[in-house]
Amino acid sequence: MSDTSKEKVKDSNKKGTKRSGGVFKGPEFLRKFIVSLKRRPQNVPLVIYVIAFCYYSLNLTNVSHTTARILGRNMGLYGFITMLFSILLIVCFMNSFPRRKKANIPMLIIMFLMTGVVIFCDTKYQNTVFTALFRADNPVKVEDYIAKAYNMLNIHVMLLGIASGLTVLMPLYKKLLAKIPTGIVIEGNDNMTDIELSDD
Repeated sequence: MSDTSKEKVKDSNKKGTKRSGGVFKGPEFLRKFIVSLKRRPQNVPLVIYVIAFCYYSLNLTNVSHTTARILGRNMGLYGFITMLFSILLIVCFMNSFPRRKKANIPMLIIMFLMTGVVIFCDTKYQNTVFTALFRADNPVKVEDYIAKAYNMLNIHVMLLGIASGLTVLMPLYKKLLAKIPTGIVIEGNDNMTDIELSDD
């Protein structure tokens, strides 16, 4: 083999053994978790949306009692829309990021619109409760379930805001996640370079 051929072989070997990332130093379950987030970073806001829905659902009894006690205008409708759209926006979010395809922009827009409607309904519900409690003519007595429902809506709106913000900022933290080394070393073979595995 000529010197020129040897040099070409060396160059090709260097290209083939180029490392794509560093070695992960930590427990295996954490490495797999980070790899999963790298592949599907949309799971971060999705978890927040699910938490917001579960949190509202678990406090639905307080909302129902508050509605029955105050009997404000459209309070029942606001609660119904919040519950319905909380489910639908999660479905829309999941359909916005099909596997191995680009994001579905129209579905994302619908999801953001639904989130805005839910926040609007929560705010209107709170305003109705506030007006009933502090009106000059025959104000409603503050009950424990009313206070819990009112405070719950504050947290619910905050969770929806956080989830929406994480959705918008997804391209940013997707790049940050990509910089985290998740490679592993094959023991017993020093000539092999670090490889990065993904969960399929």
